[in-house]
Amino acid sequence: MIFTAITGSIGCGKTTISDILRRFGYLVYDADKWVKHLYYRKDFLKIIRAEFPQVFDGEFFNKRKLRTFVFDNPERLKKLEMLIHPFLTKKLRKIIRKNNNVGIVFFDVALLYELGWDKFFDYVVLADVDYETQRLRVMVRDKISAEDFDKINKLQMSRDEKILRSDFIIDTGVDINKLRKSVVNLLGELK
Repeated sequence: MIFTAITGSIGCGKTTISDILRRFGYLVYDADKWVKHLYYRKDFLKIIRAEFPQVFDGEFFNKRKLRTFVFDNPERLKKLEMLIHPFLTKKLRKIIRKNNNVGIVFFDVALLYELGWDKFFDYVVLADVDYETQRLRVMVRDKISAEDFDKINKLQMSRDEKILRSDFIIDTGVDINKLRKSVVNLLGELK
């Protein structure tokens, strides 16, 4: 079995690569979805309430309040990440054990290096695109300002550092047919 991480900064095309792999029949796990599911777990929300009571409207968790509250303060963001990471790491380890006999398994993990998860994978694939394309994608998709994009982007590891640490780099700033071909070439390298 080969465990392969797909990583990249916000708006760099991780999801598009993952979707192509799924269409080819590969198993792809998405760490962002794991995080979204955490916010529906009572045990996790109890921890969030203890640390960040101001992001609740009475009994109800307000994700928008949490986002605003932590992204404007690096210390709060770090604290939130410290609460999330143990849940995610436990899930990752469980999935790795469960899929020990599968050929190639992919994991879409935006904050791979920031989590220290690169040690769990045989290979790391970086979804990469130029800064202007990345920024435009995120601003259009998430309906945010350039200033908000820059805030989010600055919280992530630099593109240059990710390039140095990755085994494979896929340019997602190309048309979909070229991107599919790059994914096929990657699969040939992994087998």
